[in-house]
Amino acid sequence: MEDYNVNVDHAKHSIGGDFGHVIRRITHVSMVIIPLLYYSYGNTIAAFLSLNPQEFVSLVCLSIILVEGIRLKMGVVVIGQREYESNQISALAWGTLSVSIALLISPTMGNTGFKAGLFGTPIIFGLCIVDPVMGEVKRRTEGLRTAIVFGLLASYLVWFGCWHLIGTPLLASVLLAPLTVVGELPKTKSIDDNATMVFFPLIGLILLQPWL
Repeated sequence: MEDYNVNVDHAKHSIGGDFGHVIRRITHVSMVIIPLLYYSYGNTIAAFLSLNPQEFVSLVCLSIILVEGIRLKMGVVVIGQREYESNQISALAWGTLSVSIALLISPTMGNTGFKAGLFGTPIIFGLCIVDPVMGEVKRRTEGLRTAIVFGLLASYLVWFGCWHLIGTPLLASVLLAPLTVVGELPKTKSIDDNATMVFFPLIGLILLQPWL
């Protein structure tokens, strides 16, 4: 794992400075709409292209991967992205890939409609909410332990909220919520935390599923 300063102020390295940083955060949080649309209106949206919801998600993901490949080839960065993303896979691309995989393989436990997202929704919400919370706490306090505490509070709020509203099993909520936070901790150029914050709880879910 490469050396990495967890307390670095990413706003200083974002294209557009503080404004670009704000745009990045807004984009990150706004991704909460993805599971809301997918589980509630996925069939309707995909039907416009004569696809089923999973085919539509796969097509969108493959399209973004193609665009990301072109972007990397050209070395382009846009407002809100960070300077180093000119020559490595962007956080947005990692986030899109991980969210797509979560939508494709998260079990629905036989539910339909929005309750089909009893696992996919908290996993994706965790990425969209916990990552900005921890990032801003680290940026303002330079305290990793403080960021972990706030991250755990935010993650448990997400998972317990889904337990209350859409029936996510309580055991899964208790055990998987910390994995979202753990996914934010490894810092390496090989994979972005936008991926690990989804993949860690998703892997935990797959291992836990026989017991649910």
